[in-house]
Amino acid sequence: MEGWRVMFLLRSSMMEEERMDPEWAPDLLGKVRSRIGSVIVGHEEQISLTMIALLAGGHVLLEDVPGVGKTMLVKTVAALIGCDFNRIQFTYDLMPGDITGASVYYPHSGEFVFRPGPLMANIVLADEINRASPRAQSALLEAMEEGRVTVDGRTYPLPAPFFLLATQNPYEYEGTSRLPEAQLDRFLMRMSLGYPDMEGEMVLLDRRSSSAMADKLKPLMAGSELMAMQQAAARVFVDESIKRYMVSVADASRRQRGVALGISPRGTLAWYRASQASAYMDGRMYVIPDDCLRVAVPVLAHRIHMNHEGRAAGLTQQEMVNAILAQFELPRQRSRKGGSR
Repeated sequence: MEGWRVMFLLRSSMMEEERMDPEWAPDLLGKVRSRIGSVIVGHEEQISLTMIALLAGGHVLLEDVPGVGKTMLVKTVAALIGCDFNRIQFTYDLMPGDITGASVYYPHSGEFVFRPGPLMANIVLADEINRASPRAQSALLEAMEEGRVTVDGRTYPLPAPFFLLATQNPYEYEGTSRLPEAQLDRFLMRMSLGYPDMEGEMVLLDRRSSSAMADKLKPLMAGSELMAMQQAAARVFVDESIKRYMVSVADASRRQRGVALGISPRGTLAWYRASQASAYMDGRMYVIPDDCLRVAVPVLAHRIHMNHEGRAAGLTQQEMVNAILAQFELPRQRSRKGGSR
């Protein structure tokens, strides 16, 4: 027996503490995806990518026009996982304390008591995030990176698991503030749902309200089960050749003509984690090159920023990622002896 599976088995025999995951995990994830698909029509790949982001412990930026199901996707995910869900409607007058919470003074006791904000939930929808001021947007930075918030010098941990999904309309700029590069880099993925095809839109016309369907969903897993899967996904084996492939792509992006800002080390790590989660969701405890390619564009494109030359050439960020990937040969499978084939 040869290939990536052999390398995983050889490694597992040397490290007894890394066990195979429960057999129910991939089946349960498949049921969750299928149930989400019964509410969100025609976006199978985006649903899978959202599940991958959840397993990788990352956050998602949905950049799309209004009315394509962004909010419904998050509500459906929250309902099926059985976690606390909060929605924050971002507006120009939103303050950081409106998001994280604030210390409130109680005269009868003479003490300040922390009142948690809507960010204190397992799954949070930051709707129209670019409508808030940079000051309000910055309230999310610590939460997204470290899973905590700091208010009046005191640190409060966010509930686990914690998943943030933000939305913004890329075609409406009046009254909006562009997300800074540092904040974009903290999103594991950026993706778009897009319009459904004609058949999918016909289904939407014939069915009942999607919102009513989401409200009737019963949880298929608990938050503790999701956390166990996240820990298992983090143990998925990644061969040295695949690691080198990822690092080589990231390094090339920093020297690519037309690129002002390439993939950061945080971006390389995000690609690594997302590839592990992709393999785990498919029932494998080892990453293959197809896992890397599957998540490459949603994980990497928003981390690349074009210079004047790149913009003049008319290249999009997605096209630039694909152009960089095309420069490298995919890692080859290894045999039991360690050679390539």
